[in-house]
Amino acid sequence: MHKYQAITACVFLHKDGKLFLAKRAKTKKFLPDKFELPGGHIEFGESLEAGLTREIREEFNIEVEIGDIFYAFIYVSHDGEKHTVEIDYFAVMKDSKQKITLNPEDHSEYKWVSEEEARRYFPAGDQEGIAIKRGFEILKNNKINN
Repeated sequence: MHKYQAITACVFLHKDGKLFLAKRAKTKKFLPDKFELPGGHIEFGESLEAGLTREIREEFNIEVEIGDIFYAFIYVSHDGEKHTVEIDYFAVMKDSKQKITLNPEDHSEYKWVSEEEARRYFPAGDQEGIAIKRGFEILKNNKINN
């Protein structure tokens, strides 16, 4: 068994008090059909912000403005081979009128949800759910850069 580490970056993409969540495609090996903060793996030698911007462009065909990091956590894949560090950033769309186009290999649907609605998609103790809760708290206190 070859063990390795990966870095992912994800966005708390917000607009008008709502959060953008995307549902992973059924064909995904890891967490199919689960709603998530969008983002993806950072490639070797790539900065976190450049990788995150690239991932959002590839998966949703939109341009985002990346803000501050507000949460980070780790998880290990179900087979115990991959240790992932996830770093979560605030973000907004560069142009709120951009048309979101899903890449079907990555996601099957998306939603803009309120804080209350977001809770329904993450069981207690889910690290992304904890990140989302923290993100909304920071937004409410206006202590963010994007």
